[in-house]
Amino acid sequence: MKTVNARGVVFGEGRPKIMTSLCGFDAAGMIEQAQFAKTLPVDVLEWRIDFLDEAYDIDSIVDCGQKLRAVVGENTPILMTFRTAKEGGEKPVEPEAYADINIALAESGIVDLIDVEAYMGDEVVERIISAAHAAGVFVIASNHDFEKTPPKEEIVARLCKMQDQGADILKIALMPQCREDVLVLMDATREMFENHTEHPLITMSMGGMGVVSRLAGESYGSSATFGAAAQASAPGQVGIADLAQVLDIVHAGL
Repeated sequence: MKTVNARGVVFGEGRPKIMTSLCGFDAAGMIEQAQFAKTLPVDVLEWRIDFLDEAYDIDSIVDCGQKLRAVVGENTPILMTFRTAKEGGEKPVEPEAYADINIALAESGIVDLIDVEAYMGDEVVERIISAAHAAGVFVIASNHDFEKTPPKEEIVARLCKMQDQGADILKIALMPQCREDVLVLMDATREMFENHTEHPLITMSMGGMGVVSRLAGESYGSSATFGAAAQASAPGQVGIADLAQVLDIVHAGL
């Protein structure tokens, strides 16, 4: 396993890491949520800049990030994410603007990881990943489908695409339409983990039906999960205190 070490938090090793999203509309809101999250057993803070009122203004975003880092401190990794509207986020964004924002934040020294949507366009994704790696920032390539769960073979193909793009961590989140869809996601993760990659995986089946995938990921190859602190950023997220307890139980049994 090619582990990813962000400020001492190691993906691909030990118990799955707990991540939670900060979804404030401005710096004050982000800081308030971060302060609350810091009281919980959270490993990584996801900074969802698509929630910001000034989400397209790079100078404003960087200023917000500097204030956030000052409050968070030097020991907690920050994952920067601009989740686009087409993948369940708050705002639409053109590919070139998306690239400019991601690259500017990767080069800012504020964040440790960035989330890059794998289907933003190959040239754009390649440009962002290259710049992030040059700046010493890790990349989580991602894909989200809030409508359905594709067949197992398609899930594996999407994760392999992320690997081929040069991402450090491969992430996919899918919406189940039936119980079998949850098992499909879990089995696709197992297949990828055992046969196709040495990179850490983050996979989840969303909604209430998919909660088990957020809890039992370590048993089939997922190395991190998202929990709810101030507010959930996706359907099916579990409260962080409960999530940590269950992850500890599963980890102890493996």
